[in-house]
Amino acid sequence: MARCGELVEEEDDDEYAKLVRRMNPPSVVIDNDSCDSATVIRVDRVKKHGILLEAVQVLVDLNLVITKAYISSDGNWFMDVFNVTDQDGNKLQNTEVTDCIKKCLESEDYLVPPASGLDGGAAPSEETTCVELTGTDRPGLLSEVCAVLASLSCNIVNAEVWTHDRRAAAVIQITDEATGLPVRDGRRLSQLQELLGNVMQGDSDGGGDRKGSTAVSLGAAHAERRLHRLMLDDADGDAGGEERSGGVAVKPKAKVVVMDCTERRYTVVILRCRDRPRLLFDTLCALTDLHYVVFHGTVDAEGGSSKEAYQEYYVRHVDGHPVRCDAERLRLVRCLVAAVERRASDGLELEVKTEDRAGLLSEITRVFRENSLSIIRAVITTKDGEADDTFYVSDAYGNPVNGKAMETLGEQLGHAVLRVKSNSRAAIKRAEDGGGGAASIIGNLLKGSFQGFRLIRSYS
Repeated sequence: MARCGELVEEEDDDEYAKLVRRMNPPSVVIDNDSCDSATVIRVDRVKKHGILLEAVQVLVDLNLVITKAYISSDGNWFMDVFNVTDQDGNKLQNTEVTDCIKKCLESEDYLVPPASGLDGGAAPSEETTCVELTGTDRPGLLSEVCAVLASLSCNIVNAEVWTHDRRAAAVIQITDEATGLPVRDGRRLSQLQELLGNVMQGDSDGGGDRKGSTAVSLGAAHAERRLHRLMLDDADGDAGGEERSGGVAVKPKAKVVVMDCTERRYTVVILRCRDRPRLLFDTLCALTDLHYVVFHGTVDAEGGSSKEAYQEYYVRHVDGHPVRCDAERLRLVRCLVAAVERRASDGLELEVKTEDRAGLLSEITRVFRENSLSIIRAVITTKDGEADDTFYVSDAYGNPVNGKAMETLGEQLGHAVLRVKSNSRAAIKRAEDGGGGAASIIGNLLKGSFQGFRLIRSYS
């Protein structure tokens, strides 16, 4: 069928726009022959606002790595080419995965891939109550949140917590401890919201006049997508181009340039930074939440995590205009830098894996707090009665964790299986006054010096 020549505005999703999309079904081609190093996925469909982010979200939810992308959506059509691999750098040979990609990318609305949540955080679920939190970050904040939920007999099924620029945001999926079902009682939900709201209230030193917020809803929430939205709404990225750690200015991890393309009425956005998983998803979240539409783009991250990633976009605001003033340009730069930095954690990465039980997370986070460890980021998952929790930690001042603190932590978490998953360059540095950095921590673990503490293996 011939493609329709006219389409309503980007955000107009009335019956006519839906009819146009039904008359022009999407085409998804998955090709393993044209590229030696990756599977090539070609997507061709009617354009709508946010369609690029939806396509990328499908791929990252399946834990796939996007090494290159070519974007074109001038006129009424979205055409994109993705070069993707699995986590080991191999082409996609599993027909279940490729069939899932086609089904999701050819659907009218975003579909959650069945593999979502395996490694990338909490998958949306209709069987939980979703709690969203924002507020001023401080040591022990997650411990206080977990203690409130435990006191109300709420079990944390999945959760993801981010911190950046002295702000914190969390998306937590809970159930009733007794029944395993979503918490539906209105009185109990009101009490939960009130108590968590008190915990999340910021102080004047940490967050200025920005206060905490708490929202409770029944149903699904895509954790990472919501966290970007929550931190943007919380004004993360507006404080400046530098983050402060222990009173020392730290240069941004990303370089962002915003230029005018006057003859075509585009704004050109160029981003360079060290490559990492889900980088493309994070930057597209920022552009979409700021209401920009990507018309053309090139993404190159083929060098892997040791190389620099390059992203170039030709964008306009949804109202059809390019960036119109310096204030808008500065906000765009700051929000893109913040989107890159939120997930890039410098802390020591620890995994606690053990049998799940009521109040477990409250106990773990309490031990962290009592040992003056600050949680920079956390991914909490529960499956088949097993808790698999990943924490990125530093000391209370943002410095690398020292060996003495880890030894104490190991003694107190002797019932759990703990893995030192990986160590950033900052975490590997020897703490100035703590008797050893992350390198000595690993050495102590391998020597088995933690009494009552089981280490399966240390890996990076």
